Amino acid sequence: MDEIRSRREFIKSALLAGVAVPAMGMGGLAGADKDKSEESGSGEKLKLAVIGVAAQGAYNLGNVAGENIVALCDIDANRLAEAAKQHPGAKTYDDYRKLYENHQDLDGVVVCTPDHVHAFAAMPALERGIGVYCEKPLAHSVWEVRRMREAAKKSGSITQMGTQIHAGENYRRVVEAIQGGAIGKVHRVHVWNANVVPPGERVAKGEAPAGINYDLWIGPAPYRPFHLSHFHFNWRWWWDFGGGSLADLGCHYIDLPMWALGFGAPEKVHCTKSEIGHAGDNVVPNFMEVDYHFPARGDQPAVHLTWYQGGWKPEGAEEYMKGSAILFEGADGKLLADYGSRKIFLKNGEEAQVIPESIPNSIGHHKEWIEAVKNRGSSKQSQTTCNFDYSGQLAETVLLGNVSHRAGNKELVWDSENLKATNFPEADPFIRREYREGWAL
Repeated sequence: MDEIRSRREFIKSALLAGVAVPAMGMGGLAGADKDKSEESGSGEKLKLAVIGVAAQGAYNLGNVAGENIVALCDIDANRLAEAAKQHPGAKTYDDYRKLYENHQDLDGVVVCTPDHVHAFAAMPALERGIGVYCEKPLAHSVWEVRRMREAAKKSGSITQMGTQIHAGENYRRVVEAIQGGAIGKVHRVHVWNANVVPPGERVAKGEAPAGINYDLWIGPAPYRPFHLSHFHFNWRWWWDFGGGSLADLGCHYIDLPMWALGFGAPEKVHCTKSEIGHAGDNVVPNFMEVDYHFPARGDQPAVHLTWYQGGWKPEGAEEYMKGSAILFEGADGKLLADYGSRKIFLKNGEEAQVIPESIPNSIGHHKEWIEAVKNRGSSKQSQTTCNFDYSGQLAETVLLGNVSHRAGNKELVWDSENLKATNFPEADPFIRREYREGWAL
């Protein structure tokens, strides 16, 4: 029996028996299959489904196209048909619930829907122990992110969040420099995102185009008539469906300091100021400034991190970089980085010490997940670097900035264990949202 088939049957039998399937070292299974797994390697193709096949979904589909794509799902029939041309053997669906009903033996699912559907599309797979690759920011609300983290941990699902830049070489070199003490102990971080697409103007309501299952697109969100201004790419700028630039890009940029400094949950989160670029109901702010306060870790000091969006930047930022960037401030100097570059400025004016490379380069963000799913429970078991335990904490942290804004720019004292702002219970509706009638998670 080959490795992938034995793994599928083990997961299926374990779930039928109500047994959690761990991600690492499945006891006797790993030992029993050791020799066979060494021989078979990871050559057999995974049976994958992709939910959301356009835009970022098309990018992700292209990155897993070497596997066996057995199912495709999208509420847009035209986009679904285009994707199906590349994978004629895949069955197509406009409803991911039907997909799950008809495909009981999936190895993995790639979720690329708008944020408000992420958790609903991913949870059936997570609860079955099926591997899940899900786009950032993982879910629409802090509570949904926590549910996904807990489900993945319970079932042993192999997971990866779509923060592809995490796999880049530059982030690794920055982490090595910070952890190697190149600028001393870090106490302050500034993260600014300058290149923001502002929300579009509200347009007159109309009918959904032919081929669009609009009711399924709305899904668990409150029903509202079709508008181009909140459909496809523009859903990002509406609270019912997305979370603005912070939710859209915060996971990419705040990932670097979280990785380098080993943050857990913040103690306090405060959206200190924000501006909405135009009038409209339910729209996110174009401009925001959010303070996150993280406690000391071991011999490392507490850290104050500020997020800026819409062109807002920390004072003096232009002397470093005109675009988006991350600036670390340490006892001995500063380190400036973006996706592909980095520079150190020491207080004494000397050249920074060279920190030896210690973090292996990634085989590729999607490839990490594919190989981890293929080798699950074998002697070749590997970890994904943005599994839902790590990336879930990142996503929860990012989304708390939006909670503070929506709570009236209130500073929140955060109880991560209980998902509560202990000083402001009025924030609860923004931590866990209500769903449209007929929808539950």
